[in-house]
Amino acid sequence: MIYRQEEVTFTNTAADIILAGTLTIPDNQKPIATVLLIAGHGPHTRGTAQGPRKRFFLLADHLTKNGLAVLRYDKRGIGQSTGNYDIATSRDFADDALAAIEYLKTRTDLGENNICVVGHSEGGMIATMIAAESKDISLVVSMAGVVQLDTKGLVLQDELQMRADGASKELITRDNIIRTQFYTIVRQQPHADTAQQQLHEIFQQYWKQLPEELKVESNDVTSAFNENNIDSFIDLFNGAWFRYFLTCKPEKFLARIKIPLLALYGDKDWIVSSKIALPIIDRVLRAAGNNDYTLIELPDLNHSFQQCVTGSSEEYETLKESLAPEFLSALTEWIVRKSNKQCMKL
Repeated sequence: MIYRQEEVTFTNTAADIILAGTLTIPDNQKPIATVLLIAGHGPHTRGTAQGPRKRFFLLADHLTKNGLAVLRYDKRGIGQSTGNYDIATSRDFADDALAAIEYLKTRTDLGENNICVVGHSEGGMIATMIAAESKDISLVVSMAGVVQLDTKGLVLQDELQMRADGASKELITRDNIIRTQFYTIVRQQPHADTAQQQLHEIFQQYWKQLPEELKVESNDVTSAFNENNIDSFIDLFNGAWFRYFLTCKPEKFLARIKIPLLALYGDKDWIVSSKIALPIIDRVLRAAGNNDYTLIELPDLNHSFQQCVTGSSEEYETLKESLAPEFLSALTEWIVRKSNKQCMKL
């Protein structure tokens, strides 16, 4: 299917920033629905690149060729969007997505009352945030969306990635302890400067007591705490984004969603595990009385929805596939089918 492409801008008035994006629209027909893509954590442009692969560019191309209009945009302070990315939180990114919804409502050529938000990872959590808050969204899709942010859950999630990365049981046990300490300090210490000092002190004590063979192993395991990554880990954990992230309650957003929801996860995703996330989504939506949801666990796919063998950190760099065909099919089929049902109700 041929489609046209427009470079667009829209404004988050409250934050006084202008967001720049690309809108793709099927040619010679009114779109079945309009999809808003929300990127995960990181300073992403509208293409949402991972190395040479631009996932959102490819996803928008696929969806538009299947009759859907798609808006993707540069995050605030990134690419052609104004604002300050470095101090932005998930709440700020959610407000930017809501500004995108307001813009789409002005586009009478896209059809009415049929907007689907699709978010990846942190963007999946943000998609549920705005679906809980906005009456202008008809469908929501969480691609490997974050749903568990308590300390125990975060440590378990980190442990799963370390296992995939080949860490020993002893290293994982010790790493779990320091991660628990880190998360606890960030939650309890409101002053970032004080927390920064405490985190460095704890790591120095941890590293001093770590047996030499485990130090060597730690430096070989990408996901483990080690002397090579500790500064970036502390900056991330103690920054404004992560401090807000720890206060989020994804289950509360999910419980307020009354529209159809699709949750897609790969079973070799160790960044946001399907084994943890899917039972939570099922429990929360069922208890909230929303029975119109679909949960899909795709075999042998990682966090980026690529075919993989182990899901290890190092493996991501070796994979040539951008997005698995079975992921694209499951996502597209659900949006088109649900959108057609929505149109029949109008």
